[in-house]
This record gives sequence, structure tokens and C-alpha cells, in this order.
Amino acid sequence: MAKKKQAKKQANTSNGFQKYVRWFWTLFLGGISAVVLMFLLASWGVFGALPDHTVLENPKTNLATEIISSDGKTLGKFYFNDNRTPVSFDELPKHLVDALVATEDARFYEHSGVDARGTLRAVVKLGSGGGASTISQQLAKQLFHGEGSSNIAERVLQKVKEWIIAIKLERQYTKEEIIAMYFNIYDFGNNADGIRSAASIYFDKEPNELDIKESAMLVGMFKNSSLYNPRDHRNPIGTRNRRNVVLNQMEKYDYINTKTSDSLKALELGLRYSPQSHRDGIATYFRAYLDGFMKDWIRNNPKPDGEKYNLYGDGLKVYTTIDSRMQNYAEEAVQRHMPRLQAEFDNQNTPERNPTAPFLDLDKNEIESLMNRGMRQSERWRVMKKDGKSDKEIIASFVKPTAMSIFSWKGEIDTIMKPMDSMRYYKKFLHPGMMSMDPLTGHVKAWVGGMNYRHFQYDHVKQSKRQVGSTFKPFVYATAIDQLHLSPCYKMPQSQITIEALKFGNPEPWTPKNSDGNYGGEVTLQAALANSVNTITARLMDKVGPQPVIDLVKKLGVESNIPAVPSIGLGTADLSVYEMVAAYATFANQGVYTKPVMVTHIEDKNGTVLYQFTPESRDVISAETAYVTVKLMEGVTRVGSGARLRRTWMPKTGVYPEIITGYPYEFKNPIAGKTGTTQNQSDGWFMGMVPNLVTGVWVGAEDRATHFKTITYGQGAAMALPIWGMYMRSCIDDEDLGISTSDFEAPKDLTIQVDCDDYVEAGDETVPSEEIPDELDF
Repeated sequence: MAKKKQAKKQANTSNGFQKYVRWFWTLFLGGISAVVLMFLLASWGVFGALPDHTVLENPKTNLATEIISSDGKTLGKFYFNDNRTPVSFDELPKHLVDALVATEDARFYEHSGVDARGTLRAVVKLGSGGGASTISQQLAKQLFHGEGSSNIAERVLQKVKEWIIAIKLERQYTKEEIIAMYFNIYDFGNNADGIRSAASIYFDKEPNELDIKESAMLVGMFKNSSLYNPRDHRNPIGTRNRRNVVLNQMEKYDYINTKTSDSLKALELGLRYSPQSHRDGIATYFRAYLDGFMKDWIRNNPKPDGEKYNLYGDGLKVYTTIDSRMQNYAEEAVQRHMPRLQAEFDNQNTPERNPTAPFLDLDKNEIESLMNRGMRQSERWRVMKKDGKSDKEIIASFVKPTAMSIFSWKGEIDTIMKPMDSMRYYKKFLHPGMMSMDPLTGHVKAWVGGMNYRHFQYDHVKQSKRQVGSTFKPFVYATAIDQLHLSPCYKMPQSQITIEALKFGNPEPWTPKNSDGNYGGEVTLQAALANSVNTITARLMDKVGPQPVIDLVKKLGVESNIPAVPSIGLGTADLSVYEMVAAYATFANQGVYTKPVMVTHIEDKNGTVLYQFTPESRDVISAETAYVTVKLMEGVTRVGSGARLRRTWMPKTGVYPEIITGYPYEFKNPIAGKTGTTQNQSDGWFMGMVPNLVTGVWVGAEDRATHFKTITYGQGAAMALPIWGMYMRSCIDDEDLGISTSDFEAPKDLTIQVDCDDYVEAGDETVPSEEIPDELDF
């Protein structure tokens, strides 16, 4: 009996065990089946559509349009949300890839999208040891659904989709392509979308220039680009520690040795933050011009299917003529000269010295009218009007103290100020405009439209048009040479001349004066242009008439309206720096006008050329006329108002302030140029050229009522010439640029005499250049 009970008990135990085994296998196999079924259902799109092979081949990401200089540097980008420019795997340094694999997916080269070993570990530890996401899974998440859901069920489904997409990605792409895509897709913060932007913004480098510690820092940001951001001062220790974790991982997997790891961990991050916003960086005014150029091009050049290109998302590459080195030299020259010039202007316009500062020669009513006009033209007025505010409400806002950040040459100032007072504050600033161009090709090499695009967005290269003063005189001389075959040695009397009313359509008699009051004797045309003798220009105008001069100027590319009156010879016309540089370049290019070129070609993201520029040029004047005009302008920089460019010494007496003399530029090569100063010293110009580079500089305030009191500081030789001098000194010293220091090429059959016996030789310091006053044009 006992044996029967024992046997029955054993049978029951055995049956119970078998029952548990059956349940185990049922649950196990059922679980596997459920997982398999879930994967199948997910792959069939039951839980939501998955990307097909065409989407996987062309993942949809916004790609910034890249602006590339003639020397291969990125000047900036056009983007809306994503500042992303992809790079290929070959452009990534090995240590950057090693850092990523060591930290994010050590078995990356062994699995096919999903790391079974890591996944099992994550399941056993219930995720406490990490999610075991491979690089391919993380790429899938970045490309197709972003951050995970907080809902557990939804998160599980998302994880399943990640696995499926990761496996598809592995089938579709090589391991190298997946790594490149992952680096390109990630958002590193601070507008650093993708590794190329990140390397540029955080270290001012291309990806292939990164060192190991820099690569480690960027890879460390993959864990959380906000928490471990080197620009965020809230977690500097955590950011550095995260960088060091990456270095530890690289050491663990034998990518670097212990000695290297320890030495790198002791170093600072080495951050060189270089923001890439639309208002910062190099060539900001040029980029603003290019934005308009590209929008026009896009409007007129649709894709083959009729759709328009997206400037901010299609990843276009715009290849420009700007040379990043020359652009930097130009901006540096502006940044060196303008603060000194502004300081002198401010010194002359203290409340004690000028109660109406920054304006001169205006009464209270005129100032009020000027300020009211400025108020209605302001951005504040435009925005508030667009928002439906009444004029009364808008005017009231201009006298209400407001927190703002204002520009100063010593840095931005956070303050509280009435907008109307800030307007008057900004009216005091003098602004520069500068453009540099190769006269043969028309390629624009440098473009400085102002001193600070963040605060002053009006472009003084192409938008602004101001009176050009005596820089217009070479056009009169060129017309006379072309029509009358005059030599630079031809002499004319300096005595005053009156062009009668109605002659050439002149409404009243016109009798110009010389700035130095000298009207005695005769001078050669060479000396007359060098010293800007107004009466000689008037006599030439009387011989040829204003209309032929205008006709010439129009052929030289000037589109602005110029009235056909004799006074235009002294520079009454309003022209842009852009127009003046292109016109002067014709003289350096042997009489052939070449239209300025800013863009050589445009490519799509795949490198297909969408646009190739076609040069536009035309013969305007003979090579002889062009050469003789150039020789006349050489006299300006040898013995005239531009002769300070050749100085090898600095004044010791202090009589001539540094703002005028600038630096001892010590130019010894041929330079053709012309200074220009307008009524009441409102505008200062200098146009200067060597055989393969023509550069124009303008300096002045927003309003003509803001100007220097005297010609000492208010002349072109003091306001504009120093910028040209510093820029050209840097360009010539940079031998890689190949800026010519040779003579201008003379035509083979020169019939006009250009060497005059009474010409003062260069270097003759018996007539110091600062003792020759610059011109007053009216």
C-alpha cells in the first residue's frame, strides 16, 4: 500500500514537472512566436509604415546650401533649421571613427545591424546597463522617428522598427557609409548640424583637421549634446569628464595607448567657438547679397520636374569668386582703421564742441524732420505697422525706455534706452564700403559692405549710392584723351573758367573754385589730376561736353542716372562702390569692360553643375586711351593726394595725426589711383589699382549732415585711403595671392607722350604729400 502511494506520488510529481515543462516551452515558443509575429507585422506595416528601399537610399534630411570661396573655404551657409553639409567617410579622420565605435558600438563591424549579445545583456539587466542600440539602430532612430516615446508599449514597437530599419540599412549601405551618415545626421547644438558644422563651429576646423581630443569631445556629445555641450557653462566638468570617458573607451579597445590617453585627459577642451549664424562670420554683407542672387536664380531656374530648388534644404553648393584670405585682409583693414577714425569724429562732436551732435549745419527743426523721417523708415516702424499698430502707438514706443544691446567699437553694450535716442546714437557712426576685383576676369575678390552686419545691415557696396567727388574726374580726362588725343604733358591754365548758362543744358553759369585758391600759371594734365585742380577739369568739360562723358561712363557699366550738366565732372553724381570699381577696372584692363562676377558655378548636392557663369565683356575705349588715363592716375599716388602710400617714414612732430598718415605703407610699385572728397566732407573715397587688382573704398555717415568739420580729417586720403593701404599691404605681402607689383602694360603702338620733363619723380620728399590738400569739389 505504501509503495502504491509512493508510486502515485512520484507519478503526480512527474506529471507536474512535465506540465511545467510543457508550460515553459509553450510560453517560450509562444514568446518567440509572438516576437517573430510582431517583427513580421511591423515589417508588413501593421504598426505603421516603414521606409521602403527608395527612402532608405535617399533619406530625407534638410541640407544647408554651402557658400564656397575661390580658395576652397566655406564662407557661410544658407539654412532654415538645419545647418548641415554632409561629408564622405574618406573625409573623417580615423581617430574620430575609432572614438565613435569604441564608445557607441564596439562590435559594430561584427553585427548586421542588431547586436544580439548586447541586446540579451540589456534584456537580462532590464535596460539598466544601457539600451544596446547599435550605431545602425541609432541612425534609424535619427532618420525616421527621432526620440523614443515615454509609453512603454509604443517604445517597444519603436525599438522593433529600429531593428528592422537597422537591418535594412546594413543591407543597403556599407559600414563606412553608415558611419558617415550617422556623423552627418546628428545635431551637436548651436546650429552645428552634422560633423562638418560641428568641427567648424566648435573648433574652427574641417573634420579631417580634428585632433584626437577634439574628436573625443564631439563623440562624447552623442550621449546628450545639450548636457555635454562645451558652450554650456552649467556643466563644464561633466563635458570634460564625458570627453575623458571616450578616451578611456579608445584605450580599452586599443585604439590609443595608456600614455596617450592619460596625456590627453589632462588637457583642456581647446574650444574655438566660431558661430555660423547668418549675421556672424566672414563676408556677411556679401552673403546677404548672395541670398538675393540665389533667390532670383532659383525663381528663374526650376528643377527638371518644374519644382523649385530649396535654398535652405536642398544642399546646393555655390562657388564664389571671393578669396577668403583677401576677404579677411579687407575686414581686418576696416576693423583697424574705422575705430580710430570714429574716435576722432566723436572727439570733435562732444556736446561742448557741437551742441547738435552728431549733425552739423542743421537747426532744431531740420534735425527733428530728419529724425522723424528715420523713424518712419526704421525696422521697428515696419514691424509694428505690419502688426496693425497705429501711428500714434508706434510713435509712443519710440520714446519708451527699452532694454537693448547697442553697438560700440569696444563691444556690445547692454543698456536701457529710448529707441529714438538709440537712433540718434547710431546716426553718429561712420560706415565703410569696399570692393576688390580682378580687372581681367571680373572676379570680385573681397566685399565689405559695412563694419558690423548684426547691427548695420545696409550694404555700402551695391545698395548705397553716394556722391563720388573727384574720383569721377578720370572719366572726364579719359573722354578728353579719347576725343582730343591729349597727352598728360599737355598744359592748361589754372585760371577760373565760367561755363555760361544754357551751354550743355546748364541752367545757370557755373564757376568752380580750386580748393587751394591757386589760379596762377599753367599745369600739365598730369599735375592737374594729381593735385585735383578743379578748374582744369572744368576746362576739359568745356571742351568735350557732359554728354560724351556720360556716354563713356554708361559703357563702363554705370547704371545710375547722371544728369547731363558740367558739374558732374567734379563728382556730383551718386554712384555705388560696385559701379566705380567695375568702371575703373576697364582702365586697368586696356579699355575692355568686364562685368563683375561673384558666382562661378552652382552644384546640387550630388555635384551636378546647375549653373556656369558666362563672362560679359566689351571694348569701351582704346588700349592707348586706357593706358594714358592710368599713367595720369599714377601721378596721384606719386606726388598727389595719394602720395602718402609711398611714405617710408612717420611724422615726428605730431602735426599730422596718425589717423591721416595711417602706417608707413612703403609701396614702391606702380599704383594708379584717385582720392575723392565731397561737399562738407560728407564722403571720402579712394580708388586704387595695380595691374591685376582694382579696389575702391568709401567712408561716410548714414546722413550727409553727419560729417567732419574740416578737411584735415574729412578728406578721402584720411577717411578711405588708409583702409586701401592696409588691405593692399597685406595682399602684396601674401605672395601666394600673386598680386602684381609690375608696371601697367603699355600698348605696342603708343602715339601719345606720357613722360613729361617737369614731372616730379617718386620719392621726392621736398613736397611732403600731407602738405598737398585734398580736393573740395564744389
